[in-house]
Amino acid sequence: MATLLEQVEVDTGLRSAAGGRNPWALAARRLWRNRIAMAALLLFLVIVVMCLAAPLYAHDVAHVNPFVPNLNGHTVANGKVVPVMQRGGGILRLGETPIGPTWDPRHYFLGADSTGRDVAALLLYGGRSSLLIGIGAAVICSLVATVVALIAGFFGGVTDSVASRIMDIIWAFPVYLLAICIATELLTHSSGFQFGLLHVSASSLWTPTVIIAFIFVPYVYRPVRGQVLAVVKKEFVEASVAQGAGNLRLIFSEILPNVVSTVIVLLPLMVATTILTESALSFLSVGVQPPNVSWGTMIQDGTSLLYTRPWVSLAPGIMILLTVLSLNVLGDGVRDALDPRAKLRVEG
Repeated sequence: MATLLEQVEVDTGLRSAAGGRNPWALAARRLWRNRIAMAALLLFLVIVVMCLAAPLYAHDVAHVNPFVPNLNGHTVANGKVVPVMQRGGGILRLGETPIGPTWDPRHYFLGADSTGRDVAALLLYGGRSSLLIGIGAAVICSLVATVVALIAGFFGGVTDSVASRIMDIIWAFPVYLLAICIATELLTHSSGFQFGLLHVSASSLWTPTVIIAFIFVPYVYRPVRGQVLAVVKKEFVEASVAQGAGNLRLIFSEILPNVVSTVIVLLPLMVATTILTESALSFLSVGVQPPNVSWGTMIQDGTSLLYTRPWVSLAPGIMILLTVLSLNVLGDGVRDALDPRAKLRVEG
């Protein structure tokens, strides 16, 4: 009996200590102590920094313009000046094959593509587009879904029914089929499309960003709405109502702080999903449009060189794999850090 009472006292002390500390600080501390999640975050940051340094690498290291074909150019490989486009293989040596990886950062590190462009420089520029679209689409999607979920869950009734049915309609369509249909319709207008005073060109990165954000709104809306419905029924919300709090105060001061952790957990997972979606759409030629380049367009361009220069497609594929893997692992770490059931763990 004494041992049981001592354990209860210890648990009570832990609850008091945990309750007196900032829950966000506790979550950050748990995340910091998760070495796997921190390694994933470091890997993702390294990829982001490398892609942001694309102009620096292209202009100051490789000395190339990755957006201009270089069919007649030359480079240095193994100390010798060689043409970027080399004669084809076989006895007859017909056709031309781009130079393969030299593993020299200053001279076509990963070789050239079918038009003589530097694959390494393209890889970094493509990462800028893929990351920009992925992060932008995930943020827009999460913001829109959170706002709609807060309104629908708080007001309920007809508002909730209408919002939920609209989300169900979007949810009912296969993701890629819906994205391909919307992208095809928008890309058929060579001059882009105009919505009021807003004009977006067909080659703009905003086109795939908005499309991808739109199709994934229901995937964030559903879990956030469920959290809102649960929080609305809590006693502290009823107490705020009894004190005369208005709707805006209830939504932004009482409900939003209690559901934002769900959005934070979903955000890195949504970034990974949107990057994969962008790569798939670009591979199908309905995503990023020329003159822009992304990892998906690079894989599509390299399919004709898979047997002779596989790095043209392998390099962006590996980058997608590492980026998505790091984001998924980071998302799991964030979920564990924000898990309410973990708040009473003993912090060593």
